[in-house]
Amino acid sequence: MSEETETDVGATAELPHDRMTIARFRHAFPRARWSEHKGAWYVPGRTAKTRIGRFLARLDAEADSFADERGRDAFAFDPIKSRYLEVGSSAFLIRTPYSKTLVSKIREIEGVRWDADRRLWAVPYRSYEDLRQRWPMIETIAAQCEPEARKERREALRGTEEGEATKARRRERRRKRYPVAVASMPPMDRVVSTHIGLVLFLGLTGELADLKAIEAFYFPPVAGEDYVWFEWRPGTLEELVTTWPARSDPSNKERHHGWWLPTLDELRIARRDARSREKASQRRSKEA
Repeated sequence: MSEETETDVGATAELPHDRMTIARFRHAFPRARWSEHKGAWYVPGRTAKTRIGRFLARLDAEADSFADERGRDAFAFDPIKSRYLEVGSSAFLIRTPYSKTLVSKIREIEGVRWDADRRLWAVPYRSYEDLRQRWPMIETIAAQCEPEARKERREALRGTEEGEATKARRRERRRKRYPVAVASMPPMDRVVSTHIGLVLFLGLTGELADLKAIEAFYFPPVAGEDYVWFEWRPGTLEELVTTWPARSDPSNKERHHGWWLPTLDELRIARRDARSREKASQRRSKEA
């Protein structure tokens, strides 16, 4: 939708090629006329843009309602039976154990939203087909995240080489340090992307990073390159929102140096995570 010139006050609307929609539009806007030059319907008047916007919003709402009905019918015909999924009054409801991997998979569902008050995910009925395609993976990960399953895996790994490596990685993460190539010092006033996610660097620890530790816990270092340890913390929601994305993906050289400017996709994921953390923190404060 776009406005006409000031000498011809009005607005245009591009409609789907569907006789019913056009008939409704002509009924709602009797003065509308087809503009060959614009390839769209033209409505005169200073309030035309607002009125067209409302009309199109009603069409979208009706389309969503119809799509929701189709989704509910599809579920009734081919239901998903799972302890992690319920049918709510206005959406499918997902309750699962917590896992970063699981959260990232659920967020891929079209139209999904987090309901902080009920602590569950809500998926609109219109997204049933997308939900059904992704559900086997989601349910498998959710089952693996159950406390009993986690305990069994810990018991199975106890005393093994893999188990010791897992514990070593956890100990290393708790140190809140990260290696950066001396040849490429990171900015200290903005969030950057790393092999462990988006972080804000706080300063040098004053120690050279051991290449074996870098290789084991972070990324393949470049032979002959010197690396130093930096202290870090996650970026806040405000810091992530004000961080401008890079114009292109990072090069291999940037990745080998340990940090790069975040892409838009990386920022979107980090912002969602930060928003969830902020809401959880506010909820805990109210409950305290």
